[in-house]
Amino acid sequence: MKLPKNIKVGQLFYDVTEKPVIIIEEDRNFQGSCSYTNTAITILDSLSEERKKDVFFHELTHAIFYEAGFEDQDEDMINRVAKVIHQVMSENDFKFSEK
Repeated sequence: MKLPKNIKVGQLFYDVTEKPVIIIEEDRNFQGSCSYTNTAITILDSLSEERKKDVFFHELTHAIFYEAGFEDQDEDMINRVAKVIHQVMSENDFKFSEK
């Protein structure tokens, strides 16, 4: 799976980019980030392709929860839900839902 350039979450499109460094509050030790104000998901470009997918689904889950109205998010819950979303999206054919 190649990461999308953008993805629609609720009524908003989140841009998806890869960068060499991700800094959050002056900390450089991150594999990904999700900015709700900029509607952007960023993934560390030095990760393996499998890890990039895992981090993408983690950050996508943050965006899903935020757009669903959950501003305060528990990182453990996001990790658990993201793993299941990744599995479901990777191992099932969703062509039945096409118009």
